[in-house]
Amino acid sequence: MSTPMSGAKVTSGAKLMSGAKMLMECLVREGVDCIFGYPGGVTLPLYDVLYDHPIRHVLVRHEENAAFAASGYARATGKVGVCCATSGPGATNLTTGLVDALMDSIPIVALTGQVSTKLIGSDAFQEADTFGITRSCTKHNYMVKRLEDLPQIVHEAFYLANSGRPGPVLVDIPKDVFQAQGHYQPVTSIHLPGYKVFTEGHTGQIRRAAQLVQESERPLVYAGGGILAADATADLREFVEKTDIPAVITLMGLGALSSNHPNFISMPGMHGSYAANMALTNCDLLIALGTRFDDRVTGRLAAFAPHAKVIHVDIDPAEIGKNRTPDVPIVGDVKRVLAKLNQLLGEKAEAPVEGHVPNARRAWWRQIREWKEQHPLRTSTSETEIKPQHLMAEIDRLSGGHAVVTSDVGQHQMWAAQFIRFNEPRLWLNSGGLGSMGFGLPAAIGAQFARPDKLVFSLVGDGGFQMSIPELATIASHGLPIKIVIMNNGYLGMVRQWQTLFYNDRLSSVELDCFPDAAKLAAAYGFKGRTIEKPWELGPALEEAVNEPGPYLLNVKVTPLENVYPMVPAGGAINEMVLGPPEPVAETAVR
Repeated sequence: MSTPMSGAKVTSGAKLMSGAKMLMECLVREGVDCIFGYPGGVTLPLYDVLYDHPIRHVLVRHEENAAFAASGYARATGKVGVCCATSGPGATNLTTGLVDALMDSIPIVALTGQVSTKLIGSDAFQEADTFGITRSCTKHNYMVKRLEDLPQIVHEAFYLANSGRPGPVLVDIPKDVFQAQGHYQPVTSIHLPGYKVFTEGHTGQIRRAAQLVQESERPLVYAGGGILAADATADLREFVEKTDIPAVITLMGLGALSSNHPNFISMPGMHGSYAANMALTNCDLLIALGTRFDDRVTGRLAAFAPHAKVIHVDIDPAEIGKNRTPDVPIVGDVKRVLAKLNQLLGEKAEAPVEGHVPNARRAWWRQIREWKEQHPLRTSTSETEIKPQHLMAEIDRLSGGHAVVTSDVGQHQMWAAQFIRFNEPRLWLNSGGLGSMGFGLPAAIGAQFARPDKLVFSLVGDGGFQMSIPELATIASHGLPIKIVIMNNGYLGMVRQWQTLFYNDRLSSVELDCFPDAAKLAAAYGFKGRTIEKPWELGPALEEAVNEPGPYLLNVKVTPLENVYPMVPAGGAINEMVLGPPEPVAETAVR
């Protein structure tokens, strides 16, 4: 979180500098070391300052990817990611990345140029109403109309982006503000009387939660991305170990509890495991931590956890009761609430508990293990084709649960979430809420700059990859050792799956029948690449990619018509899972 700064006064030692230099001074004070951006006419004063400034600027090849790269940086570190674009089309190209960050609660500060103040509203060249356009896709946005307001606004933007529920904040700066000269006033505090963040949680409600935890017979933890945002992974681990409660972790929260932890079941929801979804359906206490009861998890809401009392902890009061009314609502920082809850449970550990509770808890664990054994997530292999599940298993083998993996949206995203282990937080970076195709490759760029010590896989589909091909130039320019793995099934896979299952197999505009030669494409950018399509090639090819010191492009042709299972049909309850493809009907002897 940004350190609160105080209101500034002009002192005798105040420095005279341009607005562009003031902006860079503010970024330095916020600890920014990297900006992802694309220059243009009205941001030229800023780029002139960047020319010899220690903050690194990464030139992306499209502004949308600047936002995605900043998001990847933020997701991998927990720090605020920064992106920059010029006025008009540059700013509007950021919007998809801003919505993505808003839905996934990712802290980003977007800096956009604007035409000079005297031209605003005149339909000047490359003018757009960036402030109005981004109002609905940011946590907050600003237009700086006076140079003297610039430092305060920039520091407020960082504070808002990374406090409370994180999110994107945009600062729109006209060209004449960049160029104007003034005395820089350091800012040392933030005062936002209309902005309230409730962090501690209500003591009485936390005590009620502790009592329910002790009394419940079939409790279940349902944890989401808020655990990562609050840096509460250690607190979550302490809670499940202290109580021995099983836990399901959402798509956005994977890594919040190590995949190897004995209390971790798996991901729940539309493509969650049988055991996770049955546990949600049959629990008598649902402990929801930093999660928002997303429709992809709950399925038909009326049938979601129908027998459970609900404890819901979230820092955003708007999420409490939005989709499911909790019995114990707790507005607060999940890290602080868990710390208090753990302390209370420690104090209660010596108190006698009636015998039926521990007996019921043992039966609950036996039931969960039975569900896992009845319908496990199975890796699928073939002697003639590369199965997508086989690809994920090989990536998991080479990552060992400790590599960063980014993805786009679709079938590859779901298979990755099912089969790749994440034994640390901030390793699984994907577009969860918005589901943005083209996210995976630029997010990997941001992650690799943020974590140069980490092996980074950019696992993308053949559809999403073709939306971000220009960023191969960014990767090559900086020699980033990203391992780009394309799961190529020749289709927009998840759309094809839905057309197959729910639209009578009428495949409309989903076939990707033209794909570039991976070896030639990579060579055009000066690094290595290849295409494989046989199962025995997969392991050695991935090992070659990992051992290559620079970037590598591996195009993996997989079984084209494989579907992701389990699957909860749209509108279904999460215990109404399709567990696999229909069995073929045996031919009868009747003629």
